[in-house]
Amino acid sequence: MPTAKLGDPRTIILPDELAGKLPLAPGTEFRVELDAVGRLLLTPIRPQEPPSRETPAESIRRKNLSTGIQSVKGVGPKLAEAFQRLGVTTVEHALYLLPHRYEDRRELRNVGALRHGRTEVFEGVVLSATTSTTKGGRKNYEVMVGDETGSVILKWFHFNAAWMKKSWQVGRRGIFTGEVSQFGHHREIHHPEVEWLSAEDDIQAVMARDPATYGRIVPVYPLTEGLHQKTMRQVMKQVVDTFAGDLESAIGRDILARHHMLPLSQAVTEAHFPTPDTDITRLNSGTTPSHHTLVFDEFFYLELGLAMKRRGFTMEEGIAFEVTHKYTKPLLKMLPFSLTHAQRRVLSEIKEEMMVPYPMHRLVQGDVGSGKTMVALMAALVAVENGYQVAIMAPTEILAEQHYLNIHGWCDSLGIRVVLLTASLKGKEREGLLEEVSSGGAQIVIGTHAVIQERVEFHSLGLGIVDEQHRFGVLQRNVLKKKGANPDILVMTATPIPRTLAMTVFGDLSLSVIDELPPGRTPIKTRVFSESRRQQVYAMIRDEARQGRQAYIVCPLVEESEKSELKAATAMAEELQTDIFPEFRIGLLHGRLKPEEKEAVMASFKSGEIHILVATTVIEVGIDVPNATVMAIEHAERFGLSQLHQLRGRVGRGSHASHCLLVASDRLSDDGVKRLRVMEATTDGFRIAEADLEIRGPGDFLGTRQAGLPEFRVASILRDGRILEEARREAFTLVERDPELRLPEHRRMKEEMVARWGGRLELAGVA
Repeated sequence: MPTAKLGDPRTIILPDELAGKLPLAPGTEFRVELDAVGRLLLTPIRPQEPPSRETPAESIRRKNLSTGIQSVKGVGPKLAEAFQRLGVTTVEHALYLLPHRYEDRRELRNVGALRHGRTEVFEGVVLSATTSTTKGGRKNYEVMVGDETGSVILKWFHFNAAWMKKSWQVGRRGIFTGEVSQFGHHREIHHPEVEWLSAEDDIQAVMARDPATYGRIVPVYPLTEGLHQKTMRQVMKQVVDTFAGDLESAIGRDILARHHMLPLSQAVTEAHFPTPDTDITRLNSGTTPSHHTLVFDEFFYLELGLAMKRRGFTMEEGIAFEVTHKYTKPLLKMLPFSLTHAQRRVLSEIKEEMMVPYPMHRLVQGDVGSGKTMVALMAALVAVENGYQVAIMAPTEILAEQHYLNIHGWCDSLGIRVVLLTASLKGKEREGLLEEVSSGGAQIVIGTHAVIQERVEFHSLGLGIVDEQHRFGVLQRNVLKKKGANPDILVMTATPIPRTLAMTVFGDLSLSVIDELPPGRTPIKTRVFSESRRQQVYAMIRDEARQGRQAYIVCPLVEESEKSELKAATAMAEELQTDIFPEFRIGLLHGRLKPEEKEAVMASFKSGEIHILVATTVIEVGIDVPNATVMAIEHAERFGLSQLHQLRGRVGRGSHASHCLLVASDRLSDDGVKRLRVMEATTDGFRIAEADLEIRGPGDFLGTRQAGLPEFRVASILRDGRILEEARREAFTLVERDPELRLPEHRRMKEEMVARWGGRLELAGVA
């Protein structure tokens, strides 16, 4: 491919107004080539960076921090193995393994002065020791310890009787540590720590010999089999005292000053072993200056990587689509409704980005029923009218089929060939379909992860649409991208994702939000019913059906499992038809039906032939029946909040008042009660998502471990949202000023960012 260099005969002179808008340094070289439809592409060639020059001091620090944990005094092979289970193989890993809480052991108290609800340290003598049995027949080991001011009971529920009898002998003296509980007039401490003293031991001298455990605010670390707190604290004290001084932040001093950051070595030291005057409440909530410094440091490098990734997209060659309206205008005329203002705005954002000559990477977020599928179809038609193919990838066959059922009808009318490609497609049928995809005959390909398998080759993929992105990893998105010559990527989710989570998982994407529901939607009233009130639920469904309206009943399973008490959709449909609603027609929809069978069932429901549709979560998305006004969800406590919200969105689509009835077990956990109360209280998807994130945590909220969620050493996206926003602002501003971090003062920042996040973000190429 010829290379055009400024000043030689193949020079292409860019108009000043265009050159000024490009993020290019003066003297940039270009590769010149034609794209699939004959347009000229200019691709900037990145010059080689000078090799990194590490100072001797930096080299020594780096070498020290890479010291193996087994080199620390007292850490033998067994202990090293235990540390490895916690992800610690070097002293640097150990420095960032922070305590998960802190105990106040600054004061040695008398037994009589022990306070309920506090972790206390006290000296005492064993007064009695015996095994006791509860009314339920459970054995406990009870020890009474006292001094001249009073006594306290120590209790164990899991113990080795022979070992306890040998250790806890009457008259033995020790230093005891544990949390004090009050039961009636008695104080108890469960599973305390003990340091035994001999008759001649001076207590102050013993405590002074173990400064990691006594006379201070003490760190409590996450543990694993073979590691105990006392050992952990002693190892950590050595590591911090010896190696914390080798930590030095690579973040610019101006940024550190703006955010009142401590030196990194000080922050790590104080996070492990706080100074005596530190506020223990702030320590336990992770809001001290040392925690703030470490959280900012961690978030900053992630956001720097995301900023560079997004910037990298704008430097890649892409497809500059033209908007001809060949298919989009006819489709708009066919639709029985008008697009909402929000749909039009988001579509404009997408079209604008599709028209520029570098790849689009955009996340479209919209609540249930906001019309994301139609926006995605419009974007797909822009690609098709430019002669390119479109791939639409969904996480499950059910979702892929839903998209196919929704889209192929419109596209057939427009003369566009749409195919469905899933893993269950076999033999000649599959081979024929793959041939259609590789020849370009299939213009829109809808499927599961089968779309990105090796054997699937596209003729000219121009747009990849990924639905429910949170169920896919970043890597799948990148594999889809490699199926074409840098196609545009559009990511959609109906799960409202809290801002802080979106900034970490999708921080490299531009964001569009469809924040408006189509007109005519009615509010949905949600109520929770216990299993024992099932007849009330049936009465409400019967009442709606008698008025000519329709209902959904959602079950988690298709067929009854021997091990599960969950209602099976098939068994329930039979019972409802025979015993509960003989006067109405019951339909059944589940994932094991063939696509044409599902389509037939849905057509019957839409036409009103079926009055009550028993379904699995196959109806979670893409089904629109305005006459359906009531939904009952069986075993509602088993679903995540976001999924309940998705399901609920299938009703409330017409002019009649709608109801969502959550049928839950009579024995609900605290979390279960909390979740269902949120559903009763609000229909706002974002408030529900925030609550779901708080209750379930980020990993469960996203559904899978491979969802692309970064694994933070220190930071918490629930607790540290404000710091995340500050770090993101600084990182993106820095990359705007120095797009490839070439300035000498940014060298170490770039190296640190690549070391931490390069692999996870596929950023190795920027180093």
